[in-house]
Amino acid sequence: MMSSETNIENGRVENVYLSTVIQRFHEMRKLAERALAPLNQSELNWIPHQESNSIATIVKHLHGNMISRWTDFLTTDGEKPSRERDAEFNHEILDQQTLLQLWDSGWSAVFLALEQLQPSDLLKTITIRNEPHFVIEAIERQMYHYSYHVGQIVYISKLLQEDRWQALTLPRKK
Repeated sequence: MMSSETNIENGRVENVYLSTVIQRFHEMRKLAERALAPLNQSELNWIPHQESNSIATIVKHLHGNMISRWTDFLTTDGEKPSRERDAEFNHEILDQQTLLQLWDSGWSAVFLALEQLQPSDLLKTITIRNEPHFVIEAIERQMYHYSYHVGQIVYISKLLQEDRWQALTLPRKK
């Protein structure tokens, strides 16, 4: 396998970018899954107050976003007419199985779209809410959005687990 430096020297920075983005999305997913794993149904649906979102609500929102943004990624607007974004934030109790199904189908849409992209697609223009974006901009927009919500999931999980919390990355002072 060639190093990143060799790929860049050979003008293949686009290939490096796509493989890196796919790897980062996988890492982000795994981090969130490690935060979700020890939580029970009650914890997944816990909200600190009415203006906050539970982990279940965040997952429901991510699912809606992922399906909308990544389905027919290169050919249709990323905000699909069938999406009901506001409903994603309605607090409803979700069981763990439903939550994991939403989680898996959302990420499946992300990776299916990303793995079909070619380096030549990165500077194509797509639309999100009728606004033009280069493909690379749309990817970065989603990377930012998902990392924001994964951070929320991790934080809520840490709050709920208190003394049970196990560091998901390098523990402090290690």
